[in-house]
Amino acid sequence: MKTLKILVVFAFVIAISAFAIDKVSVSKTDTGYAIGDIAANFKLKNIDGTSVSLTDYDDAKGFIIVFTCNHCPYSVAYEDRIIALDNMFKPKGYPVVAINPNNAKAYPEDSFDNMKARAKSKGFTFPYLIDEGQKIYPQYGATKTPHVYVLEKTANGNIVRYIGAVDNNYKDATSATKKYVEDAVNALLEGKKVPVEITKAIGCSIKV
Repeated sequence: MKTLKILVVFAFVIAISAFAIDKVSVSKTDTGYAIGDIAANFKLKNIDGTSVSLTDYDDAKGFIIVFTCNHCPYSVAYEDRIIALDNMFKPKGYPVVAINPNNAKAYPEDSFDNMKARAKSKGFTFPYLIDEGQKIYPQYGATKTPHVYVLEKTANGNIVRYIGAVDNNYKDATSATKKYVEDAVNALLEGKKVPVEITKAIGCSIKV
């Protein structure tokens, strides 16, 4: 009987240890932000040479954070829609903040100089920041370009309310039947729960 008790205790300890290891393997540092998490502030260089931080936006109610780049055809396909989102929601307190997470050494088209040229040619109405050292996109858990995070500004910090794609048709904006980001921000502005909180981001993998 004593041997049986020892075996039971041993099995319990092993089970607890396995659970602890599993919890570590799926920690937030590995997977990025989840819905309801508070996103840390950042300070990144904009194409005009200034540094931009979320704390710079005193009057913002939240943010549309878009990880995007120059070379990816999916990002290019969504550029006009991202500009439209900024024009639609910046006056209402939800500006777009775009971040290029790619390693320019791997993809020179995504260099800082080319970012400036791209923003000028497209008439970007929002900051286009470079994630130097590629430190910010892993915090968010971004894996694609584009990858969108809608944050709601609260007294406790910027809370993640939506993660995923802009809409459900990257090829043709007019054929999109689900406008995830637009619906998310409209719901927040109305004080409602975001109808769809997570979708699969469709795009190019982030280049490291």
